[in-house]
Amino acid sequence: MIISDLIQQSGAWLSSGEGENIVISSRVRLARNLRDAAFPDWAGEDEAERIWTDLRPILQDLESLTPSLGVSMGELNDLDKQILFERHLISRDHAEKGKGSGLVIRQDESVAIMVNEEDHLRLQSIRPGLDLLGTWETMDKVDTAIEEKVRYAFSPQLGYLTACPTNVGTGMRASVMLHLPGLVLMNEIGPIIKGMSKIGLAVRGLWGEGTEATGNMFQISNQITLGEREADILSNLEQIVTEIVEHEKNARARLMERRETVLRDHVGRAYGILSNCYILSSKEALDLFSGLRLGIELGILKDVDRRVVDELLLLTQPGHLQKLEGKELKARERDRARAELVRRKVTETKNRRRVRSRKTDE
Repeated sequence: MIISDLIQQSGAWLSSGEGENIVISSRVRLARNLRDAAFPDWAGEDEAERIWTDLRPILQDLESLTPSLGVSMGELNDLDKQILFERHLISRDHAEKGKGSGLVIRQDESVAIMVNEEDHLRLQSIRPGLDLLGTWETMDKVDTAIEEKVRYAFSPQLGYLTACPTNVGTGMRASVMLHLPGLVLMNEIGPIIKGMSKIGLAVRGLWGEGTEATGNMFQISNQITLGEREADILSNLEQIVTEIVEHEKNARARLMERRETVLRDHVGRAYGILSNCYILSSKEALDLFSGLRLGIELGILKDVDRRVVDELLLLTQPGHLQKLEGKELKARERDRARAELVRRKVTETKNRRRVRSRKTDE
């Protein structure tokens, strides 16, 4: 498997199906470091290269990662790194790494391990929908298998030692991606975000730290890792997410009841623009996809397949778009190519739905 193959499959963080899809994905990430080795930012290039060379075969031989892809960051061009970032397989910081850093992922992208990012190992497991426990069980299995072959930096008093003090302890960050257009349209998202920060949770945008909630996508994660058990962190986060999902459902119901005309206009404008656009920026596309998703899930749009919308979420990102085009594109060229792709995909899914509907009627 090579990186070019990835764009032929759905990202592991995207969930497709029928009905409501408020929770997009669940993710668990662990920070681990090797005993008696300098943290990546303090290690020299030779030591970093040695660590990557030693860890790569260990990781790729793990049964839980087979079949896998292992790549050195120094061998990747900027476009390939962009694609990995857009698929939530590496961080923005890791995309800037070169020789001595690497990535090992399972073919289905459900498990990814960054080597020599901020820590020696950043383990990640991701699943569609709300499944924090299942995601944690996968991650714990991978972590245990690695710990049988290497010695982690661990303190009996503090727990796992990490480059950033905020990760010391369990070294675990659990997060859930949610699509919350109802709360945004009802102007009720602000108090919820403020409430999250008061109880020790972080709220970020689609692409993680430092990004805004484009497309009404929000990532909610724990901030405290020291002094708490993994099970308690997961249980608390799942409870909060379940409450937010109920708030979103309630907001959608009130939109249909009290502001149906405004709601249908919002959905109709999104559909109209995406069906007829000739210039489309990445941010505008994500915002319009949000309207499309909402319309599909509320039964307002019946001719559009949500799986196509999920596919477009990835394919319209700058890296994926240029990979599909087979060449580097300037911003304006990407906007035109994005519009053409979206226009074609939306029209195709509409026509397929109508053909199936006619056959059913017959």
